[in-house]
Amino acid sequence: MRIDLSGRTALVTASTQGIGHAIATGLARAGARVVVNGRGSERVEQTVRQLRSDTGNDDILGAPGDLSGEAGAHAVLDAFPRVDILVNNLGIFGPTPPLEIDDEQWRHYFEVNVLAAVRLIRAYLPGMQEQGWGRILCLASDSAIVVPAEMIHYGMTKTSLLAVSRGFAKAAAGTGVTVNSVIAGPTHTGGVEGFVRELVGDELPWDEAQHEFMVKHRPQSLIQRLIEPEEIANMVVYLSSAYASATTGGALRVDGGYVDSILP
Repeated sequence: MRIDLSGRTALVTASTQGIGHAIATGLARAGARVVVNGRGSERVEQTVRQLRSDTGNDDILGAPGDLSGEAGAHAVLDAFPRVDILVNNLGIFGPTPPLEIDDEQWRHYFEVNVLAAVRLIRAYLPGMQEQGWGRILCLASDSAIVVPAEMIHYGMTKTSLLAVSRGFAKAAAGTGVTVNSVIAGPTHTGGVEGFVRELVGDELPWDEAQHEFMVKHRPQSLIQRLIEPEEIANMVVYLSSAYASATTGGALRVDGGYVDSILP
């Protein structure tokens, strides 16, 4: 299967590192015009240069802006008022004992992980509907379904994204626009490495630390390892393509079998 996204413009939020960077790379390799987003201009421009070099695609552009707030969102929307593919990847996470999550933290997680995505969907969906084609993808997590006790506030936001995606898919019914969420399992990123170290300590070598984390904290995984970001990107690139034209309103799993369910 050769996926060709030539002529399509894709905005990937929080794409200077981790899963977002891998998604931007995959879309660029498929020929899309990719808009890289991050909070800092310098980091964004560095990523743009790197992606151009790594993918051979010179049509990579930068859109710096903190999308967790309205001002940052408006800056990105002013620079790129229309896109064909929107990948809502922005998200924060971190362990906090359940009874210590205060009101401010609950609000902050909702603002960053949910409302930022909703704001962009509201802005970009009408243009997609007008042209009769579009792809909207929200990066969710296994934590949306298997809510971790140490991150209830994070799990809540990812569950919300499943509802957001399903609801907007209904709003886009019959227009040629698809809206889906991707349920990512435990993934090997710099942020997750830090999270693993918080839970298992700094003494063990990384391979042993990763194994202990999976055994003790994520034993449901059927692949018994962290997922690589490129594996998440593969699903996103497919869902962004014409091959996925009949897939909408779905929650597609790239979780290593972590969620104990026979439904996708």
